[in-house]
Amino acid sequence: MEARKSILKRIYLSFFAICLFGCAILFKIGWIQFVEGSMWKQRADSLMLDYKTIEASRGNIFSSDGSLLATSVPIYDLRMDTRAGAITDEIFNSKVDSLSTGLALIFKDKSEQEYREELFTARTKKERYHLIHRAASYPELLQVKRLPIFNMGRYKGGLLIEQRSKRELPFRELAQRTIGVMREVKPVGIEAAFNDDLKGISGKRLMQKISGNTWKPVNDKDEIEPKDGNDIVTTIDLNIQDVAESSLEEHLRLHNADHGCAVLMEVATGEIKAIANLSREVDGSYIEKFNYAIAEATEPGSTFKLASMLAVIDDGLADTSDFVFVGNGTTFYFGAKMEDSHPPHAARLTVNDIFAHSSNVGTSRLIYQNYAKHPQTFIDKLHGFGLGAKLNLQIEGEGKPLVKNASDKDWSALSLPWISIGYESKITPLQTLTFYNAVANNGRMVRPRFVKEIRHRGQLVESFPTEIIRDSIASQAALAKARAMMEGVVEHGTGSVLNNSPYKVAGKTGTARINKPNSGYEKGGVSYQASFVGYFPADHPVYSCIVVVYAPSNNVYYGGAVAAPVFKDIADKVYSTRMDLHAEPLEKDTTVSDPLPITKAGYQQDMLNVLDEMSIAHAPAADQAAWVATSADKQRVSMTPRKYKDGVIPNVVGMGLRDAMFVLENEGLHVKVTGRGLVTKQSITAGAAIYKGQTIQLELN
Repeated sequence: MEARKSILKRIYLSFFAICLFGCAILFKIGWIQFVEGSMWKQRADSLMLDYKTIEASRGNIFSSDGSLLATSVPIYDLRMDTRAGAITDEIFNSKVDSLSTGLALIFKDKSEQEYREELFTARTKKERYHLIHRAASYPELLQVKRLPIFNMGRYKGGLLIEQRSKRELPFRELAQRTIGVMREVKPVGIEAAFNDDLKGISGKRLMQKISGNTWKPVNDKDEIEPKDGNDIVTTIDLNIQDVAESSLEEHLRLHNADHGCAVLMEVATGEIKAIANLSREVDGSYIEKFNYAIAEATEPGSTFKLASMLAVIDDGLADTSDFVFVGNGTTFYFGAKMEDSHPPHAARLTVNDIFAHSSNVGTSRLIYQNYAKHPQTFIDKLHGFGLGAKLNLQIEGEGKPLVKNASDKDWSALSLPWISIGYESKITPLQTLTFYNAVANNGRMVRPRFVKEIRHRGQLVESFPTEIIRDSIASQAALAKARAMMEGVVEHGTGSVLNNSPYKVAGKTGTARINKPNSGYEKGGVSYQASFVGYFPADHPVYSCIVVVYAPSNNVYYGGAVAAPVFKDIADKVYSTRMDLHAEPLEKDTTVSDPLPITKAGYQQDMLNVLDEMSIAHAPAADQAAWVATSADKQRVSMTPRKYKDGVIPNVVGMGLRDAMFVLENEGLHVKVTGRGLVTKQSITAGAAIYKGQTIQLELN
């Protein structure tokens, strides 16, 4: 009996515990449902909702005249809410075939049947964020909006549009490496250096996670609107840049060279007006893929001789009229042979002649005789010229220069004579140009400058004035003699190819033997580097320029033959467009009347501004058309409208290249160009339909 009572007691106790536990569960359910319900609902929503970053529109990069060098072009990811309220089964079933046909025709990436099956599957699965197409262009977006179902309106038709940006270079390879690129691995150029200004401030948008890792915007507008990036105004002159790259490529091809660079700098300000860097590809083409002018530090060769001569003259140890014994153009230093590239015309040459004819023997003997006992004095002089130090440029990637000290471990008895002629040192082309620019600028060394302004929607944010590195690198007397020596190089020395210009040029040729790895300078291990650096007009310097051609391989490798012609092309272009550089103004022939200038087709407002400025009579198009064609008689320039329709090939004959490319690329066309000047022919007739990915060829006169 006692056992039975004990068992029942345990049963009742267990039952009571179970009931108590059940009540606790019910109480907790009620508490969560009615007391904590709102909190847990918010927390659940927080797991499904998130603020996503909306990238700001990246700022533009402009040339000095306002031409676009880099810009962000909008592209669109198109999605569909297959369960949008207005899309009934009847509407979907009756119009999905037409929608599929339209999408196939616009994008040409899938067949009509594939689009139809995808859309049916997405609707069956009740997808609210189905991907239609990535990276659609604006013209494609306009066509999609007109398709059945989507033309019902933004919300009723279920079309969801996500805009993002793609970086474009309107002038393709022009200054491409200096403009640079933002990328995860080692961003370069202006894009990288001024990224904080260009990228703007990101916004925020509330997004809802709907399936997998797919997020859909909750609201129509961003919660925090992004702030567009600032614009960068560079110092690059697009016209000179074009000539620099064209001429450099032409001569690289002519000499089958490995790579080359050319830089034009304004003497007084340090503004870089053109910088070209070209490398040969396996197929023989030349592209911009590395900034040699800034980054490649090599033995400069004979262009370094100006620093050697300026040092010895500024120290008062020699004068340009002094004679130096050069013998037959061969000498030895501690058993090492040094020789001139050509036998000298006399056994004794003046310092002027040594420099003009680039005598290695004469230069090295002059330096060795005066500095052998105290070589560090010479090295300190070179450092005083700014050689061996970085320029701290506005953009990253500057090569590390080297002008060794006499106390360095690798200094030898041969170092002094070989350094004097441009070996056992490393300097980038831009560092060499900066030194020559200082000589042209009466000794004032200015820092090379690539960017002159930062603007936001046209308003000035920051400007970058000229920075002075050194007020004077040498005495005025020594600088005057150095400039006279450089003029002698062109007048009767190794740079005489430039002596037939209508303006005076001063400069120095350079031909350096390049030491190939593991080969030394012995036979089979030698390549060459041809260069020319100088300034013009020599009597009042405005621009300095350097051209370096690496590894020419057609048995012509001297700087005067390989690099100087590129210098001349660039200088001729500048001289032809800068009337203030002409020593004497052209006299006007009053015996004939001035004809009206040739006027190209283009943007009407630009035309009116130019014609008004030149006081030329004109008759604008009656309907204030944006784009016009022109014709001229003896009295005035008349304009007739050119009207363009979406999806139709425009007529760009008679336009300048910039306007023509603007019109065609806005229609989604890829443009290829041959020649220069006005458009005389287009490969696709105006009025024809435009298809995705279509390329049009323009011929210029």
